[in-house]
Amino acid sequence: MKKYIFIFGIIGSLLTIIGCSDVKRDPGTIYMPDMAYSRAYESYADHSNLAAAGINYNNQPVKGTIARGEEFPFPYTKDAAGDTANYVAAKQAKSPIDSLSITDLKEAERLYLINCGICHGKNLDGNGPLYKDGNGPYPAKPANLAGDVKYQNMPEGQMFYSVAYGKNLMGSYASQLSRKQRWMVIKYIKTKQVKAAEPAAAMATASK
Repeated sequence: MKKYIFIFGIIGSLLTIIGCSDVKRDPGTIYMPDMAYSRAYESYADHSNLAAAGINYNNQPVKGTIARGEEFPFPYTKDAAGDTANYVAAKQAKSPIDSLSITDLKEAERLYLINCGICHGKNLDGNGPLYKDGNGPYPAKPANLAGDVKYQNMPEGQMFYSVAYGKNLMGSYASQLSRKQRWMVIKYIKTKQVKAAEPAAAMATASK
């Protein structure tokens, strides 16, 4: 029995060697060699020698592509101390979100309540838990986003600037909200402002 096992082992080894001898090591013509043979390079290493080797690599993003997290670009940077040029210019920035679906509206409301409601209140009236009709830990009433004409008329771009970089006593929420989420919250605020202004508009029309 052991003899047969030994013989079959030798035959199997020979067949393996014969089979491997026919393996084609040269793949022939490759359509895109840069993809077939990947080259590992350090991100910040010197790549100046690659062009001489016929390798097209410039360490730059492909033209026309958008980095993750940059889908909603905002062209204005934070003003230097004492300057308001970009804050004023931000009025020209238009929201990339035209409207919110029911699902997005609920998500925007959730984000507002978590990040903004503690100061501005769930009804946008500035009476959040921190103020609490003057009985809260914060002595100054936060902005009334729904009833104050200043904020009702504030352009979305200027609101975005304030949320992204902070304004007066309000700090930046850039670390808490992505750009898309900021625009969603602002659209939610604008939607609530329109509803808050409807009764006043109806009363003004009725009094005429």
